[in-house]
Amino acid sequence: MNNKRRLTLLRIAALLVVIALSVYIFSIRDQAAKFALYGYPGVFLLAFMSYATVLLPAPGIAIVFTLGGILNPLGVALAAGAGAALGELSGYLAGFSGQAVIEKADIYAQLTRWMSKNGPLTILALAAIPNPFFDLAGVVAGALKMRVPVFLFWVWIGETIKMMFFAYAGSQLFNLFS
Repeated sequence: MNNKRRLTLLRIAALLVVIALSVYIFSIRDQAAKFALYGYPGVFLLAFMSYATVLLPAPGIAIVFTLGGILNPLGVALAAGAGAALGELSGYLAGFSGQAVIEKADIYAQLTRWMSKNGPLTILALAAIPNPFFDLAGVVAGALKMRVPVFLFWVWIGETIKMMFFAYAGSQLFNLFS
C-alpha cells in the first residue's frame, strides 16, 4: 500500500473515531456525575469526556467549578487540565483527517493565519480562556500537521490555567457559603 493511500485510510479512520466518540459521549452526558465519585481520576475522566466531543456541549467547566469546592482545587485543575488536553485530540484528529467541514468559515481562515504565524501561542491563548472556538483551533492544528506533542503540551498548559481559575472560583464560593 502506498503512502498516499495509507494516509487517506488513516484520515478516514480518525474522522470516524472522532464522530463515534462525540456521539457516545454526548449520549452519556447525564451519567457523567457518577465519575465525580472517583476523586481526581474521576475529574480526569470527566474532563476527557467533556473535551473529546467536537462541537457538542458537555458539562466540563461546571463540573470543575463544583468539584473545586469539594476537592483540592489545584488537584482538580491539574487532573481536569490533563483530561481536557487529551480530549482535545479529537478536534486535532478531525483536522488531521482533512475532512474539516468548516474550512469555509471566516473564523477558520483567521485561526489558520494565527496558527501559521504562531501555533503554540495561539493554542495556549485559546485553551486558557473559555471560548467556543477551541475545537476549531484543534481542527486547524491537525490540518496544519502541528506535531502532536507540541499541540498536547500547549493545550495542557492552557487548559490547566483555565481549570485552575474555575476550580479556585468554585472553592471560594463553597467557602463563602460554608
